[in-house]
Amino acid sequence: MPQHGSRSAAVRSTPPLRQLHSLNCCPPSVCATCPCATDPPPAAPAGSRRLTLGQALLQRNDQQAAALRRRFHQAGLPVLNLLSSPGSGKTALLERLGAEMGQRNLRLAVIVGDLATDRDARRLAAAGVEAVPISTGQACHLEAAMVARALERLPLPLERLDLLVIENVANLVCPAAFDLGESLRVVLLSVCEGEDKPLKYPSSFHSADLVLLGKSDLAGVVGFDRAQALAHLEAVAPGAAVREVSARSGAGLEALLEWLLHPREPRGEWEWRGWGVAGQRGTAKGAEG
Repeated sequence: MPQHGSRSAAVRSTPPLRQLHSLNCCPPSVCATCPCATDPPPAAPAGSRRLTLGQALLQRNDQQAAALRRRFHQAGLPVLNLLSSPGSGKTALLERLGAEMGQRNLRLAVIVGDLATDRDARRLAAAGVEAVPISTGQACHLEAAMVARALERLPLPLERLDLLVIENVANLVCPAAFDLGESLRVVLLSVCEGEDKPLKYPSSFHSADLVLLGKSDLAGVVGFDRAQALAHLEAVAPGAAVREVSARSGAGLEALLEWLLHPREPRGEWEWRGWGVAGQRGTAKGAEG
């Protein structure tokens, strides 16, 4: 099982609060903990103090995420935080990835975040994947505390797993602000969604270590312009690795799995950009410390 060493300080992190504010990711009634708002706060009266709740909440989450990262590191377990928009094919991809791992006698577990129902978790369980659901209600993202509680419901100890995937709530805005203790942040972009998705949702793609172009077998059918998509990704996430995969045909999955399980081994253009065990983001591609 691969061991993930400590990395130096971050150079490509989640955008600061002022940038997230400009994105207006969701109304406060939907997600009270998001560090964004529809309007700037009013000026504070003279002599008063202002507590910035967004910053306080993110600081608490970062502390909890750092504790998770140390726990994962001690178990020698690679952990992915998988982000995407609704309908991109996350669950289908994980079903196929679980089948590939099962053929190698490797164990995959998935923490599945959704607003409601445990349907995706049940799909994965039916495919032989250890899956634990998190129903967030109206919360549009997962937080480190939610992940910590879900770990207690895993049927196997972390030391017996080969890969843990956190399937985040389908949303390309709010999840970008919340560290979950992952080794890699992965964004799945279906070729059916359009080439300009990275420009419309820059915070998630900017924070990605790896971007997967999913449903690649449909690229010709939907007229997906690879060159344009790659140009947009280069503009928004110049440090991220990019690869095409297909859950339907299995294309790209074997190489993906090999790289995920052996991150210190060179995989062509793929380079490890993991997170440090102290809770800080990893170094830029090619600048490993």
